[in-house]
Amino acid sequence: MAFACLTTWRLFDVVSSSSPGEKKVSRQRVVAAIDVGTTKVCTLVGQINRRGEAQIIGVGVAPSKGLRKGIVVDMDEAVEAIRSSVEKAERSSGFKVVSARIGLTGTHVTSINNRGVVAVTRADRVITSDDVMRAIESAKTVNVPANREIIHIIPRSFTIDGQEGVKNPVGLHGFRLDVETHIITASSTAVQNLVRSVERVGVEVDDVILEPIASSEAVISEEEREMGVAVADIGGGTTDIAVYLDGSIYHTKILPVGGYHLTNDIAIGLRTPFAAAEQIKKEHAEVKVERTIDTVIDHPVDHAVDLEQPDPQIQVEGFGTDSRRAVSRRQLSEIVEARASEIIEMIVGEIRASGYNGPLPAGLVLCGGTANLVGIGPLAEDIMGLPVRIGHATRMYGLTEAIRSPAYATGVGLLLWAARREEAPRKSGSRRAQSAHSVTRRVMGWIRELLPE
Repeated sequence: MAFACLTTWRLFDVVSSSSPGEKKVSRQRVVAAIDVGTTKVCTLVGQINRRGEAQIIGVGVAPSKGLRKGIVVDMDEAVEAIRSSVEKAERSSGFKVVSARIGLTGTHVTSINNRGVVAVTRADRVITSDDVMRAIESAKTVNVPANREIIHIIPRSFTIDGQEGVKNPVGLHGFRLDVETHIITASSTAVQNLVRSVERVGVEVDDVILEPIASSEAVISEEEREMGVAVADIGGGTTDIAVYLDGSIYHTKILPVGGYHLTNDIAIGLRTPFAAAEQIKKEHAEVKVERTIDTVIDHPVDHAVDLEQPDPQIQVEGFGTDSRRAVSRRQLSEIVEARASEIIEMIVGEIRASGYNGPLPAGLVLCGGTANLVGIGPLAEDIMGLPVRIGHATRMYGLTEAIRSPAYATGVGLLLWAARREEAPRKSGSRRAQSAHSVTRRVMGWIRELLPE
């Protein structure tokens, strides 16, 4: 991020199991995270060290049910999927999960950038943390409809008496303090349905974090944030975008397209059941057919299709009497490449729609399950004319073999989020009971990240 962060410790996120023979520990520097996605639910239990690295001590992955494009559409099914994931993580870690951070996505999420302005009140005109807090509270005065709630208020940069680009204003002298913030809001109904689904499993929700921000915690470096980078988490039902400039968040957006649409295209194009299409996507799909790209950011790239290569066949399950048949891999590649190109072009369009027309020197980082598609990185480079890499979670160790895939970037990022935020001690009661103070607590979390001890 743009600001130096303090590493702090939550000691109440999980409690040790009381099963016979297991060591009892009353307090642990352990946190839990639940990524409730469209295709899977992933629960991670991790211990955060003082370097901000996550030791993964528990992993639980279960097929997702009851969600569509990140929104709960059947709470009973969602609860069962979450319970299955949490129980697996508890068995593998030896801890009982009593609270967790959860990720949020969906097209109901929107964001705006807003400015707050205050006068410095001290007689000596030295800016204090109270002035910073008042400035951010001033920026919060945006028109939020009654059916929506603020998820994040993220300070991006400060200006003191017209001097822009201030990272930490505390201790500096000035008469007027301005702050640029990135404000993220979401449908209250969608948020509460997700929170309620987790609470019904017996897990208290510590915080709700926008998934592209969580993914960014795991897959991009501070240098990339400073240079300018976009992160695109292409999940099952959505593509979550976060753009970083000058070390801080600039733009976030959730697009209603993802890996599900790739699978659906394969099912329709090859006339095969959806489950079979999903298996074909995982085992055989790759972007091989190159084409002339007209829409690029910096410069056109022209490639010719190589028609001389042999075209192997794959066996595809069909409907009716046409149970099994051979299909050209080139045909499969063409289907996949068309949809993958559309997703990348939508990402490019969203970056432009954000109002930023300059270069992103650090390019694009792809994560999410669809980032495993062979050839999607080179395809994105051709379309964007910028560096593209596949984002794998970093700063973790322990039980990492099961979660090295880009599909688990959000879950790891939720754990790392805990190491980068200082939060007030938990109060009794659920997040809904504390909703009146939730925005202030989130703001204070960002403020504490800015300020020295």
